[in-house]
Parts: sequence; structure tokens; C-alpha cells
Amino acid sequence: MAEEETQALHCIGCGARLQTTEPQKAGYLPAATLAKMQADPDADLYCQRCFRLRHYNEVQDVELTDDDFLRLLTALGDSDALIVNVVDIFDFNGSVIPGLHRFVGDNPVILVGNKADVLPKSINPKKLTNWLTQAAHAQGLRPVATLLTSAKKGQQVDELLAMIEHYRNGRDVYVVGVTNTGKSTLINQIIRQLTGVRELITTSRFPGTTLDRIEIPLDDGQALIDTPGIIHHGQMAHYVDQRDLNLVAPTKPIRPKVYQLNPGQTIFLAGLARFDFVRGQRSGFTVYADNQLLLHRTKLVNADDFYARHVGELLQPPRAEQLPDFPPFVRFEFTPKVKSDLVFAGLGWIVIPAGQTVAGYAPKGVDVLLRKALI
Repeated sequence: MAEEETQALHCIGCGARLQTTEPQKAGYLPAATLAKMQADPDADLYCQRCFRLRHYNEVQDVELTDDDFLRLLTALGDSDALIVNVVDIFDFNGSVIPGLHRFVGDNPVILVGNKADVLPKSINPKKLTNWLTQAAHAQGLRPVATLLTSAKKGQQVDELLAMIEHYRNGRDVYVVGVTNTGKSTLINQIIRQLTGVRELITTSRFPGTTLDRIEIPLDDGQALIDTPGIIHHGQMAHYVDQRDLNLVAPTKPIRPKVYQLNPGQTIFLAGLARFDFVRGQRSGFTVYADNQLLLHRTKLVNADDFYARHVGELLQPPRAEQLPDFPPFVRFEFTPKVKSDLVFAGLGWIVIPAGQTVAGYAPKGVDVLLRKALI
């Protein structure tokens, strides 16, 4: 159905204007579904997100615009609530909410590092928790507690609920996070825990199911409030085709790959990033990225020409049809004094021995940064 034909139709669950063209936006439902609903005079008009919530207890993420983002953050500061901030451990910098600490006011924050299951088992969980807390401090955030989870596998959900109960002191709980952190998957796990996972629930009516919040009732009359995913424009996920999202959002434990490199060698991470060994002594460099991501080694002197000839083909993603809109690479050079990770936000990292001069390239807008080695 044409977009203009749906202008007067709104979802009775969340109030969003129904539309059939943008699945990731509010009010979406397939055109055929809308036509079927309109053919039945007794049918209730629900968007796909609200339909799945009502019938399957399943929350789907909806992206916020920048204006919605500011409105949501302002509301957090005006409330008296516990804030649960979900971040992606694999992509902390791409999943942190810019300036969140300025908006939460005196409200306590629990930091939840999701997707712990994709990191190598060699990473010590306690060390990782400490690192995550320190990374939050560097962003100005002072969480009262930090917890590692795997929403996909339902790990640590009981611990999170106990932690929420401990810190909320009879208040509402807001769950916030950017898109692609697995926040909705975590919320779905919480819903299953709170409503009884063994019961086949075919209808659910959560109060306050509006465009910008879903309220999950708690025993004392307060609510756990899910908010839509906030768009972080620096995420690598925004620069890949939907068919390639698995390459920037690993779902299986990463198997590190070790390269013995001489100065003057380059590794391409598909066509999404580039690593140059500029100066130093022959060393081993360990790459942590999705197991299926293409890694291609070549000579630094030929790297520019190689990329120009093969991006979109051998070096894929990006796909050939994306190249006209794909941002140019930006170069960052580092010489770490201690063993460090060169991080390509949302794509992975490469462990750099101390004293080696290296350069990392990523699409303009995507962070390339150095941190103390996790492993």
C-alpha cells in the first residue's frame, strides 16, 4: 500500500502512524498484513512490533531520531528511577550513549555488558568487568554495579533481576541502550522470567505501551520500562548491508588469528577497515574479529592500489552496490608504550606489542582507538 494511503491510520497499541516501507521504524507492518486488517471491519490495527508483543511476549527494537533521543534522555533526568544501561561488550565505544552521565542526574545506573558469550574464553570475567567499569568512568558514568550477560543465551538474567531489586528501592526501572546491543533480546528474557517461561502466553497487555516506552509491571506497582534503541551514528553496523550484519555482530565465540608481520605489511579486514604495520621489529599481531570476516594480508606499498581495485569484490563487505555511498577511510597512527589493543569500533581489535608503530583505518565516523590490552 502506498505510504500516503496510511497517513490517517495509527497503531492502537503504541499510537505510531502505520507505514509499510521502513521495517526498522515505528509503525511498520507488511503491506499485505495491513490490507488484510483493513478488509476486516472488526480487526484491530496493530503495527508489527505491538502485534509481536501482544501475541508472543516479544519486544522488537524501534530506532529513535536525534530529537527523540534528547527527549528520552531529558525524561530520565526528570524521573526518580534506577537506570539500566545495556552496552555491547564487543563494541563498547559504538554502544555507549554519548553524554548519558549528564542526563541521569542522581539516579543510580547499573551497567550491563551484553554479548559476553562471543568473547574468547581466555578473557578473565573479573578483569573484563573491571575494564568495563573503567571504560564507563572514562565516559563520565559512575555505575553502582556492573554485570556481564548473554541475552541470547539467557545468562545472568536472574542475577540482573536480583541486582535491579537491590538497587531500585521501590522505584521504576528504565532500560536504555543504543541499537544493536541486544537490549530487546535481554528485555524479552526478562519478560519470560517475570511472566513465567513455562506458561504458553498468547496475549500480553503491558500498560503504557506507547511509541517511546513499554512498561513491564513489577510486584509493588512500579514498572520496568523498556525504551527504544538509540541510534549511534558511529557504529560500524550502519555501514554494512543487512545481509552482512553478522560480520560486525558476532554470535559465536571469536577464534583469534595470529599474524607474524614485518614492517611494511598491511591486513585488510574485508573492505571495512585496514591495519598497517608501519615501523618496528617483526612481531606477532593477534586479530579478534568475527570468524567469517575476510582478512587479507598484502604489502603496505601496494595497499592503496589493492584496495581501489578490489573493494566491493574480493574485499567485501561493503558490497559493490554500496560503494557510491561508502565513506572514505580515515587514518589513525599509534605507537603504544605497552601491549595494547587497536580497536575498530564494532568490528574487532588487533593486539599490538609495545613500541610498534601501526596505523588503523576505518570509514569516516567510526572510531579507531587504542586501549590497554584486554588479554
